[in-house]
Parts: sequence; C-alpha cells; structure tokens
Amino acid sequence: MQNEMQGETRQKPKKTKDEILELVVVILLGVTAVLTAWASWIGGLHGSNQAANYTTSNDLASKGGAEYNAGVQLLMQDMVLYNNVFSLLIDMHFAESEGDVSGAEKAEWKIEQLAESMSPELEDAFEWSLEETEARGESVSPFEKEGFVETYFADAYELLEESDDLLQKGNSDNANADAFALVTVLYSVVLFMLGIAGTFKNYTNKKTIIIISCAAFLLASIYMLTIPMPRDFSLMSFFSR
Repeated sequence: MQNEMQGETRQKPKKTKDEILELVVVILLGVTAVLTAWASWIGGLHGSNQAANYTTSNDLASKGGAEYNAGVQLLMQDMVLYNNVFSLLIDMHFAESEGDVSGAEKAEWKIEQLAESMSPELEDAFEWSLEETEARGESVSPFEKEGFVETYFADAYELLEESDDLLQKGNSDNANADAFALVTVLYSVVLFMLGIAGTFKNYTNKKTIIIISCAAFLLASIYMLTIPMPRDFSLMSFFSR
C-alpha cells in the first residue's frame, strides 16, 4: 500500500510555467490593490492636514493684521501723548527760567495728568529719554529706545510668525499629498498591466509584462517609503475612537 501511495505522489503533475505566472499575478494584484488603497488614504490625510493648516494660517494672518493695525494706532496715540508732554516740559522749563512759579506748577500738573495715561512701557521709555537728554545735552525721544517701538507689534509678529509656520506645513502637506497621488497612479498602472497579462497567449510576452509590472511595483513602493507620513499619525488612534 505504501508503494501505491508513493506512486500516486509521483504521478501528481508539476505546476506549469503559466500556472506559476498566474499565481504571481494573483499575489501581485492583491498586494497592489491593498497598497493602492493605503496610498490613497494617506494622501487624503495629507490633504486634510493641508486644508486645516491653510485655514488656520489664514485666520492667524487675519488676526495678525488686525493686531498690527491696532499697534500702529496705539503707537500714533502715544506719539501724540509724548508730543503734548514734551511741549508742556518746554513750557515748564520756560516758566521756571522766567521765575513764573504759577506757570511752572500749572505745566507740571498737566504733565502729571498726562503721565497717568502712559502705559508702563511708554513710561519707562520716557524716563529713559529724560536721562539720555540730560546726558547728551540734546532732546531724545522715547521712541528712539532700542526695541521699544517693536513692543507695539509683538503680538502681531507672533501671530504672523505662527501663520507663516502653518502655511509652510500646509505647503509640505500639499506636496506630500501630490506625491501619494503619484504613487496611486503608479500602482494603477501596475494593476492595469497585471490585468492584461493574462490575455497574452505567448509565454515570453506574458513574462515580459509581469516583469515590467514588478519593476513598476518596486519603484512605486520604494518611492512611497520616502514620503513622510502625516504629522502625529498613529494607526492605532483610528481604532481607539
């Protein structure tokens, strides 16, 4: 009986070359279909991130522009306030030089009232200007203090910088989405060639088409591995929702 079983085993036909090629085609078709879906999905995630980054960037740019305009208005108001204080200082010094005590006290009182409207930053810059004026022997404006004018636009610069950063991220997401779209196209070409491979009766032609398909498959796969994944991407996070 053992001899009969061995005989049946020997009689099992070996797979032909065409059958092996068909098996290769079926495996490649399945793997390529899965990777095509994967590339399409990841490209869509990049596209979603791009839209979100562009939207947030535009919103921050709008807020930054509004903050900048508010800073300009505040700067103009403080310049007017300083000019009024400076004019009163001249009046006070003139009154003192003329011995007009009443006029000097009146001007000083007005200066004190205006000083209450000064912001802490402007008040510090004003004190600095008085010290510099005395040291240099010439009038020095508080707006000449290094870095003082920039404080009016600090919030605007911060918002605009964040907006620009998100814009760059959006551009990167856009490029990555385009790259994944190209991968999808390459995989589609592979699927097409594998689909028509079975129509060729000649073994050599069929083998050539399959080899080209494998080369295109490898090219697309290697290229896909070089494309960054979406930021903060985690496959498990989609299952934990």
